Amino acid sequence: MALRKLRRSLERVAIEEESRQQTTMALTPTSAVRELLELIAALDRRVPHVERTGEAAIARDALALKALALKRIEELERHSLSALS
Repeated sequence: MALRKLRRSLERVAIEEESRQQTTMALTPTSAVRELLELIAALDRRVPHVERTGEAAIARDALALKALALKRIEELERHSLSALS
């Protein structure tokens, strides 16, 4: 139980730190696509551990995140193509 509380507090700090960094970092469409592809590759490399509690939810969330990343890549590529026209 204590580990869960510690993990959640660490996650909150990491999320807050990430949001501060995002305001100072601007990604180009090309670098955003590259980072999204890296995220997808990491999600694809992840091996499910069916013996762990909550693994089904983690796998479901990973699939949803991958779908969102693919959708965003499509949007960025479409926007890049329209900017060239």
